[in-house]
Amino acid sequence: MSSPFPKTADKLKGVQILAPIPDRAKHIFNPDALALVATLHRAFQPQRKKLLANRKKQQELRDQGELPDFLPETAYIRDDPTWTGPPLARGLEDRRVEITGPTDRKMVINALNSGVATYMADFEDSLTPAWANLVDGQVNLYDAVRRNLSFESNGKKYTLDQTPGRHIPTLIVRPRGWHLDEKHVLVDGEAVSGGIFDFALYFYNNAREAIAQGFGPYFYLPKMEHHLEAKLWNDIFNHSQDYIGLARGTIRGSVLIETLPAAFQMDEIIYQLRQHIGGLNCGRWDYIFSYIKSLRNHPEFILPDRSQVTMRAPFMSSYVKLLVHTTHKRQVHALGGMAAQIPIKDDQERNRLALENVAKDKLREVSLGCDSCWVAHPALVPVVLKVFNEHMKGPNQINVPPKTEFKEITQRDLLSPFIPDAKITEAGIRANIIIGVSYIEAWLRNIGCVPINYLMEDAATAEVSRTQIWQWVTHGAKTDKGVTITKQYVKKLLEEEYAKLVKGAKAGHKFKQALDYFAPEAAADKYSDFVTTLIYDDVTTIGRAQAAEKL
Repeated sequence: MSSPFPKTADKLKGVQILAPIPDRAKHIFNPDALALVATLHRAFQPQRKKLLANRKKQQELRDQGELPDFLPETAYIRDDPTWTGPPLARGLEDRRVEITGPTDRKMVINALNSGVATYMADFEDSLTPAWANLVDGQVNLYDAVRRNLSFESNGKKYTLDQTPGRHIPTLIVRPRGWHLDEKHVLVDGEAVSGGIFDFALYFYNNAREAIAQGFGPYFYLPKMEHHLEAKLWNDIFNHSQDYIGLARGTIRGSVLIETLPAAFQMDEIIYQLRQHIGGLNCGRWDYIFSYIKSLRNHPEFILPDRSQVTMRAPFMSSYVKLLVHTTHKRQVHALGGMAAQIPIKDDQERNRLALENVAKDKLREVSLGCDSCWVAHPALVPVVLKVFNEHMKGPNQINVPPKTEFKEITQRDLLSPFIPDAKITEAGIRANIIIGVSYIEAWLRNIGCVPINYLMEDAATAEVSRTQIWQWVTHGAKTDKGVTITKQYVKKLLEEEYAKLVKGAKAGHKFKQALDYFAPEAAADKYSDFVTTLIYDDVTTIGRAQAAEKL
């Protein structure tokens, strides 16, 4: 019986790679894998563009006064108690501690040796999408799936611990969000979706081997704002499984609920992915960013210093409670948030207090019913594992009765900005400047995960930093000292903090370029949807300028 799909050679017509493929990655960019990239682009790019246009339309409505709410047209999905997600997949039954990080080789080895349940290998917020980073990441994950990993640096050798009987964390890959393009790869003259590119190369090259190793092709899906964006992923999953002859439902996708609109559509997102859903995750930093961005025209939703916007803030607490209730009702995992602390090696007392706070935060999550949580550094694993091992005796809490009766979460609960004793401080503004400018500077040097003040910062926290200052300037908010936050005031603080950053910087830094991007956003001269799309071209120039390779 002949294949219903066009031949590989026909699918590769019109495919261009505008960057060199190193010899070590030729096996990744094989014709059949690239043919899947092209096939998915041609089949689903129109819908992706339509959904991105809908985001802008919905933001315009919010700017005009229409607040996010539960969708009346999908009430039948929320109200139907009979449907659930699929049975838990192999390697995903117990996810009590998940480590996250970019896909550089050392990180991949350390993550898989860290003793966690799963590892989210990240092509999104903690990875600058420079061509070399993306290529290396795919090579490293190909080797990770095959348990063929080693790395040497400064005379030290890193290898994957394959002691018999030892659990190697289940690998979960996070492709880029729908808003990001991959401009190094064109299909019929158009840049492909970054998410489709990341997904298709990993899936085609690794799905069968992952199954042979005892897990499967598993993914984390970021930054969605509508349940139809989840349906798009589901359609891509089905198409891809059919393409290589895997049973539908083999793929699992865990969704980050990290935008305010998505919080009102949790049931619908699970429903759209109900054959493939792995769970919902509390993406707390992006969620704060989305809250500010979604409600940016409304002064009643101004938030205080980022340090005060904890998970105890009403709108944050309500969102977690609703997520746990919704996921467990649908028999899938409630995946907790990030602990971003990194060790404070030169101050034992500060380090002890930081770890105590991590333990308290994770106790809150497991007590609410979360089945897992995230950590950014291996040093946190013993602390967090201890909490979950003491308070979650089974592999998860999906069928464990909640400790308190669930109270219906309303629209107002998910929007309430009230935080007791909340205040905006000059120190908070300066902290946002330092984080925002420092992160952009590192990103421009192709580093997407940056330790700042003993916290691991990524694109999400940079987004919070610049969006908070924009909000404060736009609405003329006041500091706790009564100072109105104006453009002039912010520009003065920018100049002062920039001078400090430059003074302590190494040769070859890009702080001036970073400031040029950050300052107009913070001073409310303009507002970009995402800082990563704003500065993306700066990390593609070299790759695109080199010889194009036509297939």
